[in-house]
Amino acid sequence: MGKQIYFDNGSTSWPKAPGVAEAMSELLTKGAFNINRGNYEGAYEVEGIVLDTREQLSRLFHAEDSKRVLFTPGITYSLNMFIKGFLKSGDHVIVTGIEHNAVMRPLRQMEYLGVTYDTARTDTEGVVKPEDIEALVRPNTKAVIVSHASNVCGTVVPVEEIGDICRRHHIFFAVDTAQSAGTLPVDMRGSGIDFLAFTGHKGLLGPQGIGGFLISEELDSMMKPLIAGGTGSQSDSFDMPEKLPDKYESGTMNLPGIIGLHAALSYIEKAGVKEIHRRKMELAGYFIEKIKELSDIRIVGRQGTSGRTAVVSLDFEKRDNAVVAFGLESDYGVMTRVGLHCAPLAHKSLHTYPQGTVRFAFSMANTKEEIDDCLDGIKNLL
Repeated sequence: MGKQIYFDNGSTSWPKAPGVAEAMSELLTKGAFNINRGNYEGAYEVEGIVLDTREQLSRLFHAEDSKRVLFTPGITYSLNMFIKGFLKSGDHVIVTGIEHNAVMRPLRQMEYLGVTYDTARTDTEGVVKPEDIEALVRPNTKAVIVSHASNVCGTVVPVEEIGDICRRHHIFFAVDTAQSAGTLPVDMRGSGIDFLAFTGHKGLLGPQGIGGFLISEELDSMMKPLIAGGTGSQSDSFDMPEKLPDKYESGTMNLPGIIGLHAALSYIEKAGVKEIHRRKMELAGYFIEKIKELSDIRIVGRQGTSGRTAVVSLDFEKRDNAVVAFGLESDYGVMTRVGLHCAPLAHKSLHTYPQGTVRFAFSMANTKEEIDDCLDGIKNLL
């Protein structure tokens, strides 16, 4: 393919953390045993790594108990499990104007079944004010669902303040950390989060196909599992186990994915979330300042590095965004993502609908030299 500059880490991280591929390969070649089924040493060893991974995630998100860490095929599955396993006809939900379709599409399906929702006012920088969320609270409001950080413009939502509102009004608080996990500190207990959905393949630097959620004790008592089947426990009963994690983990788990995620989390623990974020934002800040020197390009969302992640969207005002993205990849090897990013609600809030944007999402594996090459490509294309 020639030269490659990968700026699409908002879709999935690449390269993955050191050791991820090797850990997955070792499992598959030396003993791809199943847990909760096989009663032999190799299966117990794999089960031990799965438990270690739960504990890593519990530490990362400051959860009360690693048993409350549940694995799913991805964050979309996790959000569906909350939205469809908890909400019922007559319930009301509050969302923000930067939500991804992983929230909006299942919520639309539930709307046909009698669930209603309101969208908190979100400005053209992607900023959501906690008081605008509180103003939408009704007697039948059961949950507030927010993306911790926008996948379009990187703006960070104040989850601590929103969590306080939810506690005061006795509302469950669900947070989508697809763009923040592994990049920003997330304190489940400190922020009053009842449901925290995560994916392993973005900021957590693990493989695709593994994600999950963490759940509070109170919410768990009111939520039903969407999937039922074998768990390796209580096999004499047709009823699903009520204990965690079995309640939400039917069928064979994605063990290669969990093993890969374990390796990635081990790397993140050593590198440190704050240091990872600092290095990403150094690159994002450099890119933003250089873009400001060019004309006819709109930086979507916040204009600096405060209150954002290293996700930067550009709207090329006198060019077709798709043509620019194609030219960057075909002529300069710069890989981005162009379009609506599965988040039309966010683009409407940001006034980039229907044209979308070209999104640049940096990782700490990127360099300023790569950004300079990208900037040269943008200048030439314009």
